[in-house]
Amino acid sequence: MEGNKSMETGSYYDVLIIGAGLSGIGAACHLKRKSPGRTYHILESRSNLGGTWDLFKYPGIRSDSDMYTFGYSFKTWDKPKSFADAPSILKYLQEATEEYKVKDNISYNQKAISYSFNTSNNQWSVRALNTNTKKESTINCKFLFNCSGYYNYDEGYTPEFKGLDDFQGIFIHPQKWPKDLILSNKQVVVIGSGATAVTIVPEIAQKVGHVTLLQRSPTYVGALPNKDKVARFLKFLLPKKLAHKVIRTKNILLDIAFFNACRKWPNTMKKYIIKKAQTELGDYPVNPHFTPNYNPWEQRFCLAPDGDLFKAIRSGKASVETEKISHFYNKGVALESGKNLEADIIISATGLKILPLGGVKILVDNQTIDLSQLYVYKGCMLSSLPNLFLFVGYTNASWTLKSDLTSEYIARVLGYMNKKGLNTICPMLKDSTIKPIPLLNLNSGYIHRAKNILPNQGNKVPWRVYQNYILDYKMLRIDKINDGIAVFK
Repeated sequence: MEGNKSMETGSYYDVLIIGAGLSGIGAACHLKRKSPGRTYHILESRSNLGGTWDLFKYPGIRSDSDMYTFGYSFKTWDKPKSFADAPSILKYLQEATEEYKVKDNISYNQKAISYSFNTSNNQWSVRALNTNTKKESTINCKFLFNCSGYYNYDEGYTPEFKGLDDFQGIFIHPQKWPKDLILSNKQVVVIGSGATAVTIVPEIAQKVGHVTLLQRSPTYVGALPNKDKVARFLKFLLPKKLAHKVIRTKNILLDIAFFNACRKWPNTMKKYIIKKAQTELGDYPVNPHFTPNYNPWEQRFCLAPDGDLFKAIRSGKASVETEKISHFYNKGVALESGKNLEADIIISATGLKILPLGGVKILVDNQTIDLSQLYVYKGCMLSSLPNLFLFVGYTNASWTLKSDLTSEYIARVLGYMNKKGLNTICPMLKDSTIKPIPLLNLNSGYIHRAKNILPNQGNKVPWRVYQNYILDYKMLRIDKINDGIAVFK
């Protein structure tokens, strides 16, 4: 998709949004709904909108959150399946851009390189590179919304596998899935235990000769029906928009209850989840493949819609190996136990590389800012950076729940500033008792690898990121805007 607008140096907008993915499109729609008088524009580094959902092409790519919470609060989800595939999500996003007339305010192939704030005129200048022509341009704005996601779009994370060069088959990372990959009757090994691996294995199981899920350590996997009977009943009973709100509220409360139960009664919930997995597996052993050595929700929970992963394993077309890799050899992977897994294709579903704010350089009055020294304010701004908003989704629930709340908060802030005749909002960390805490609260490899480049959260509100929708709703939708910590000018 070609951009509908070309960028010219010196262009000015009230609001500049970086990224046309789920958060960026949502932010633009919220602006149209709540601040219709403000001018805005979206810069997208790729040639299409959709972010993750357009980038990834691996088989079966889908949401691992239900679409009533993963979709927008203001746009109903009308399809019967709760967990949508990438094409359905992209269609949903396209519809949103058309309904709220966002489509003509996106410039594609525009990669943001730097953000520079000038306190003399209270403006951000964004330097952008046209990825086709390699021409640079500078766009000015009063408010900057960073919606560029949290990981590197150019490459995923692959560990240094010993002997990888000796392998004579096909080795791929899901982020770079080849268009012409032939899977029929192939022996496939999928390395990983997260959502990507859990998605790929059942999707390719019926096509390949056999697929083995090779994991160093197990993950909690739960089976949920892909068609919500309660949702279907509510859609029949209530008007469409009201039904969407009721279903969304139901799912939010159920997710919160499950997460809190896992934290409060970890042993009980662990036994329950493992027992359910064993029931789904039938005669296939649950131990050690689905019995993690950590408590539920210390790492992200994986979902198998309609139990698809368990069905693939029961059918014999898929199997699981829980063991460390010794090395690669010409025909496959050698495990530390001495067992060899022969493979025509090896898929390294080993995670992502985190890249905060898209890797841009940030300056205030020509002074470079180190993100790792900053604190996140209310989960959507950074200490000492004026008029810059970012979107940090939940790790224990749908990403869009938080981005929706953030967009609603931004609309409140803009309305307050307009009413009071204010130009800037800047959170200032003045409390010397605030202690740094890692921004993301999961014990996952990709988070540990990024701990030195991410900003911090603090140990007190509003610097604390609670990962709790109800607390965030109060803070972002109800609590007063001028809290004495955000400085307005």
